[in-house]
Amino acid sequence: MFRFDFQRPRRLECDYDKSTDTYGIFYAYPLERGFGTSIGNVLRRTLLSSIPGAAITAVRIEGVYHEFSSIPGVYEDVMDIILNLKKIPIILKGDEPKNSKIKLVGPGEFTSGHLSFPSDLKVVDKNIYIATLEEGAKLEMEIRVKKGIGYVPAD
Repeated sequence: MFRFDFQRPRRLECDYDKSTDTYGIFYAYPLERGFGTSIGNVLRRTLLSSIPGAAITAVRIEGVYHEFSSIPGVYEDVMDIILNLKKIPIILKGDEPKNSKIKLVGPGEFTSGHLSFPSDLKVVDKNIYIATLEEGAKLEMEIRVKKGIGYVPAD
């Protein structure tokens, strides 16, 4: 009977010097030729579908009735603002969803660092671009942040 011996990884290492709160490098070796990509994809998909996190799940913008509207004095359309808000990484302390009101007044270019949240919400990256407002323009929003696991599409 033919027995095929796979080369199995003998070492698993983490590069702690390059690791951050949102990034890590891991090494597993040696592997059979072509197995690295397959194993890497399985690990990536498993992690993305099972890691808990918090995100902005709903936005209400004052004076806006649908996502295809435009806001006077704001360069971005509502859809662009929503897409920019979705990029903001947030830490939510506790398990209950939180609502927060945000008011931005122009002129200026606003990033996630300009948002003020209650103490139980923390923005991880304060450099995410949100919108540019002209002189006298204002953008008032109410956002909802909720915890979840993996990617959940909107209904």
